[in-house]
Amino acid sequence: MRIRTAGVVAVFALALAASGCGGGGDEPATKESPKAAGGKLVIWADDKRTAALKPFAEKFGQENGVTVEVQAVSKDLQTNFVTASQQGSGPDVVVGAHDWIGNLVQNGAIDPVQLAAEQKSAFNQTAVKAVTFNGQLYGVPYAMENLALIRNTALAPEAPKTIEDLVAAGKKLKADKKASEILCLQSGQNGDAYHIYPLYTSAGGYLFGTAANGDYDPKDLGVGKPESIEAFKKIGALGEKGEGALKRSITPENATATFTGKKCAFLVSGPWAVADVKKAGITYDISPIPGFAGGKEAQPFVGVQAFYVASKGKNKALAQEFVTNYVTTPDLAVALYQAEPRPPALTAALDQVKGSDPDLAKFTEAGKNGQVLPAIPAMAAIWDPFGKAEAAVIGGADPARTITSAGQTIAGQIK
Repeated sequence: MRIRTAGVVAVFALALAASGCGGGGDEPATKESPKAAGGKLVIWADDKRTAALKPFAEKFGQENGVTVEVQAVSKDLQTNFVTASQQGSGPDVVVGAHDWIGNLVQNGAIDPVQLAAEQKSAFNQTAVKAVTFNGQLYGVPYAMENLALIRNTALAPEAPKTIEDLVAAGKKLKADKKASEILCLQSGQNGDAYHIYPLYTSAGGYLFGTAANGDYDPKDLGVGKPESIEAFKKIGALGEKGEGALKRSITPENATATFTGKKCAFLVSGPWAVADVKKAGITYDISPIPGFAGGKEAQPFVGVQAFYVASKGKNKALAQEFVTNYVTTPDLAVALYQAEPRPPALTAALDQVKGSDPDLAKFTEAGKNGQVLPAIPAMAAIWDPFGKAEAAVIGGADPARTITSAGQTIAGQIK
């Protein structure tokens, strides 16, 4: 499940243009430099990725004559990394979401990475864009993720073309007592900006405008603008005092369980939900999230998982070698996919696994026109006020007053 809140905010954000890369030119690190440095390479990752990384880390250590330790950090990985970095006790490499980049760069915690043009071209270019910040490449991407519509095909054989079609189908299922909810899209009492974002964009809303070079522009805040007011009016019409499709009782904790319990036919979620859907024996299909009739295309956020080189690591040459010439291999990318199935960012790895996992192509299709999740530090100000405004409007609050107030709160935090 994915939910963004103010506490996770320092842990999540994005940006930009895929131009050059940083410090040290456009060539990958050489084999000689890490061997000469010797010593130990320390990698921090979460539990699932730690298990997948260990055999590859051991092989890398043997090939380079060094010791490699992969350490699992189960909670608050980004926060712990920034703190350890400032104290000089952090790792050489850290694995995490691309939307950490703005915060990590602002804290001086990561260095640009050095990928040759040929290496960069081997990746999905949206993934490359996601790990590029202020014109520099700050991470090596390995997996991508976005929301889609997961549908119980026994209850809803056809994919809805619009959100209005979905609501009509869900209402009929309720009337026929085949479901108790129209749609499982998580909100809860504090809202969920990440999950509502596709509908917000379809209704014409935006978070940040873009500068001439394609970077997100924190000075062009869309929240509170007329476009966002119109979007929240449409979201409110789907809420508890309208169609009843969006409800605060659908939470991050119960959204997937409500779907797997066959209480709703439609679930807005990502690849992380599929294991539970399969376990429940639900016959399902995956399609793009439908937008409003006559509106814009619904655009989910596209997120990327990546490897970063710690700026205060004790063996930076070895870290650069690992992320540029080892993480870029299909074998490692496939192993990470097997640890947690999300579309690999490396094209060759995606080609290897997509034949045995048709869901990958469907999630990729659902996210092909998505928006890269902003990693600019200003994004931290969005999650909490926007989410709470969403929950209030779903509950029946006035859309114009609510989102205008949220926009003022966000603008004040950005300044």
